[in-house]
Amino acid sequence: MEGALKELSKLEKLTGNEGRGKTISIKDSLDSLLATLERTKQDVETEGATSESWKRLTDVLEGKKKEMDERQKEIYSSTSRLGKAIDKKFATPLPSYPDLFESDSSVQALERTIALHFLRTGQFDTAETFIQESGVIIPDELRSKFVDLHHILKALRNRDINPALIWAGEHRQFLKSRSSPLEFHLHRSQYIRLLLSTHPPNPLPAIAYANAHLRPFYHEHETEFKRLMTCIVYLPLSRLQKSIYADLASPSLHFDLEPLFAKEYCASLGMSRQVPLRVVGDIGGGGALAKIEKGRRVMRERKSEWSQRDELPIEIPLPPENRYHSIFTCPVSKEQSTEQNPPMMMTCGHVIAKDSLYKLSKPAGQELSERRVKCPYCPTESLASTAVQVYF
Repeated sequence: MEGALKELSKLEKLTGNEGRGKTISIKDSLDSLLATLERTKQDVETEGATSESWKRLTDVLEGKKKEMDERQKEIYSSTSRLGKAIDKKFATPLPSYPDLFESDSSVQALERTIALHFLRTGQFDTAETFIQESGVIIPDELRSKFVDLHHILKALRNRDINPALIWAGEHRQFLKSRSSPLEFHLHRSQYIRLLLSTHPPNPLPAIAYANAHLRPFYHEHETEFKRLMTCIVYLPLSRLQKSIYADLASPSLHFDLEPLFAKEYCASLGMSRQVPLRVVGDIGGGGALAKIEKGRRVMRERKSEWSQRDELPIEIPLPPENRYHSIFTCPVSKEQSTEQNPPMMMTCGHVIAKDSLYKLSKPAGQELSERRVKCPYCPTESLASTAVQVYF
């Protein structure tokens, strides 16, 4: 979806009020034209119509028309490129599943997901309109939480960590329960800014800040604390950037605070690290939907159907961050593991399902603790009782 999203971003800039580069937006052109018409009207009412005023108005009209025509050409061209990018990504028509959102509960769940997506991504005007038109109920308290989130993220973007530190202090126990480094990273960012803000270098304010705010985290971040103290000997910035502590001078040390804070903030609300609707779009648009539809078509041609709605008989390649539910399929029985039939690892390291382990163990009349099993993939033979359950 990267190509389509890139073209969509260009189109948004073209149709936005700010224009692009030196090009004047259509809205600005229309506003300027209306202002000229108002001035001409006032001139005609006070001084009367003259050939000069009409000529000036004609020149303005032609100029503004030319500006808007050029702007429209750019928009049409961008729209065409966006359409081609979408057609290229979705070479086949999107399948329809009429039974997915028929019940009232499923429709409400979908509408709530969309509303929360708008709120979580900071599109508050759009969210308010959608909530009013759909009738979905989102508590005011939850809405205010998202407003606070984006207020803090905006402050972080402007290098103001105080709002984030206040929130982290209020939720310190929650962050500790998750072993989150958020509060330490916020103080680390402020320490580095103080360290690099003086010319010539004066590390004393930064050291005082570290003693007051970073030292309480010494035991959890001992190695990093020592690095922060040692990097002082490599000041000024030009030397630090060429030293073994160059990563402490990298802008990413500050930019990474935003996604880390958003992750912890959403976790405190019981929400996932990633935006669910965006994940669905990325996975579906990334080829999963096409593969699923192809699998359905192949199975229909073979006159077979999937046995369960939540079961996929084909592999869907996903990036690591989108692999949420690892499923083990036994290489012997070809069946997926369950709680009653979990994966078991033998002493050789190979893993098979518990049922397969019992079937392969011998002799059948002995107790499990005495039965031996030969691995189907290597010559190793071991006691069945020594196999351990594997958790994904």
